[in-house]
Amino acid sequence: MRISIVGITGYSGMELLRILLQHPQAEVVSLHASQDMEAPASELYPHLKGICDLKIEAFDSQEIMRRADLVFFATSSGVAKDLSKDFVEAGFPVIDLSGDHRLPGNIYKKCYQKEPAEDYVQKAFIYGLSEFTDVRGERFIANPGCYATATELALIPLLKARAIELDFIIVDAKSGLTGAGKNPAASSHFVHVHDNYVTYKLNQHQHIPEIVQQLQRFDKRLQQIQFSTSLIPLNRGIVATVYSKLKEPLTREELAAIYQDCYQDKPFVRIQAALPNLHQVVGTNYTDIGFDYNPVTNILTVVAVLDNLIKGAAGQAVQNMNLMLGFPETDGLLSQPSYV
Repeated sequence: MRISIVGITGYSGMELLRILLQHPQAEVVSLHASQDMEAPASELYPHLKGICDLKIEAFDSQEIMRRADLVFFATSSGVAKDLSKDFVEAGFPVIDLSGDHRLPGNIYKKCYQKEPAEDYVQKAFIYGLSEFTDVRGERFIANPGCYATATELALIPLLKARAIELDFIIVDAKSGLTGAGKNPAASSHFVHVHDNYVTYKLNQHQHIPEIVQQLQRFDKRLQQIQFSTSLIPLNRGIVATVYSKLKEPLTREELAAIYQDCYQDKPFVRIQAALPNLHQVVGTNYTDIGFDYNPVTNILTVVAVLDNLIKGAAGQAVQNMNLMLGFPETDGLLSQPSYV
């Protein structure tokens, strides 16, 4: 499978390249940025010397379709919605890691403050939460967001089991700094972030409608969730702590069964006996989930952890490619965590 990557200079694009170079059935044939850099990737990124010497080229949809079989977009929001048009019209497979094709146009415009993709382009894409979406044979996949992936994987089993009250779902999510993207900003400056804890976009994060939209697939009565996001002084990783009220008390064994029933055949979701931590998942495509129930308050706390650049972006994109094309789901993705 010949692959092109658009948006190679960002964190997700570089992670996507790293994964695909190890994939037994993928060959990366071209790398693209917003402008022709006229230099090999290994010259701009010395860690790639002797590993990948492809030149970073300007975007050209026709040239990509001539040389590749599938294209990944790892671009900032507002880019892929326009650049994907030629591929949709040609029926050429696209996996988009940005948020450009996850939401209906009117909601996208409100959340991202950008004009949406044309309606026929948007409707061509399917939202690819790998554990719950059948993408076999699909040609256009909108990869989920990082916060959204952690939150949805934590909550969907409970919604399917009709185990929780829908009017009390609180999510406190924290991300390492790579989740803010590569472009420098005052909010991501070392002095601001180091030795600090910063809550941002409270009740306004663009992943909120994405999360609600997907949770409603499993219980249409759900109206909204309370969702907060914070930056923590780490390079990578997401911790989503989810609080909900049970409809009736359940034993630990019953709660574990709810999650095991959902994920028993899902290779990248692991249910842990104790609350998980980031060291268990950083550098991998795994999502680890743990929980604890307080019978005094009737509050169930669920903690989901993942690597925002892998399971929250590039890894899930490759997982979706595997499922789309009928490859083994784990191809290229069975790395072990960098525990220390």
